[in-house]
Amino acid sequence: MKKRMIWMVAIVGFVFAAIIGYQMFVASMMKQFLASNAQPPATVTATQVKAEEWQPQLASVGTLRAIQGVEISAEIAGLVKKVHFKSGDEVKKGDLLLEMNSDEEAAQLLALKANRKLAEINLKRDEQQFKVHAISNSKLDASRAELSSRRAAEQQQQAIIDKKRIRAPFDGRLGITQINEGQYLNPAEHIVTLQDGRALYIDFSMPQKYVTQLQKGQTISVATGNGAQAISGTISTINSVVDNSTRNVQVEGLIDNSDGKLLPGMFVNVNIDVGAPQNLLTLPQTAISFNAYGSTLFVARDEQGAEEGKTQLVAQQLFVKTGDKRGDQVAILEGLKEGDTVVTSGQLKLKNGTPLIINNAVLPANESAPTPQEK
Repeated sequence: MKKRMIWMVAIVGFVFAAIIGYQMFVASMMKQFLASNAQPPATVTATQVKAEEWQPQLASVGTLRAIQGVEISAEIAGLVKKVHFKSGDEVKKGDLLLEMNSDEEAAQLLALKANRKLAEINLKRDEQQFKVHAISNSKLDASRAELSSRRAAEQQQQAIIDKKRIRAPFDGRLGITQINEGQYLNPAEHIVTLQDGRALYIDFSMPQKYVTQLQKGQTISVATGNGAQAISGTISTINSVVDNSTRNVQVEGLIDNSDGKLLPGMFVNVNIDVGAPQNLLTLPQTAISFNAYGSTLFVARDEQGAEEGKTQLVAQQLFVKTGDKRGDQVAILEGLKEGDTVVTSGQLKLKNGTPLIINNAVLPANESAPTPQEK
């Protein structure tokens, strides 16, 4: 009986040992299977999220316009006698630009001056005769009217001659002209452009929802978009009405252009500072994937590796709320915390749980005010 009990205990122990051994074998095989079928690691670039001071801005595009600008043209017809300027000249107000032939008008002016002098002599004579009651009051009034008429005719003729001597209406820079001496000019025919570009207006529009954030004297920044340094200016005028077809309000800015680097008619980017600076989390725009469901990105998280006691970086997709964009950067309003490691390139080959290898030898652009790089 005793031996029988010993045999039974031995058999039960053997069965338990076989079960435990089988479970260990299965676990080992599963580990090998999982290791052989694990996702291969993906090489990506990554950066840690950090907070930066971010000045809220409104952006628009505009066109530069001179403080004073005019297309100089002929007011009356005539033959060009002398051109006193060259294309691109800087001129002052009153400078003579062009003369048209006025010989005939000058001769007529001499005749009118003679008539005016005769009328003056007649009036003096009539005034003396009136004092001795030699003529009537109506005769004296007629002499005065005759003198006024002669003076008006003389001034009219002088005005015609003056119109044939075209002068600069204000200080500025001339454009390109194709007028030559001996050429016949018709009324309103273009001669040359004159622009006073020492200061420039910027004409741009803003949506009506931003009207409350705009005010006269507000600081603006203007850049031509070719990598040139931005120029500071101010808002000079905000239109009193909103365009009912576009629901935009017209805004006029003013910048100094005393160095003459900018020209009227140029296209510019306009940024308007609104509110106080804020501390926001920022990332390169390449880190964000925009789709119909929202904005997503991948963060690198530590996870238990296949080997005991070891961890590895794996990808985890998150939804985030983005804010304004500036240069290469975008502000992150929700979904991340400072210090998170975010994948900035190589996301197309990632899904949740993909092992990561971070290689930052070549990083994507991450400048708030990028400039073109010449190679």
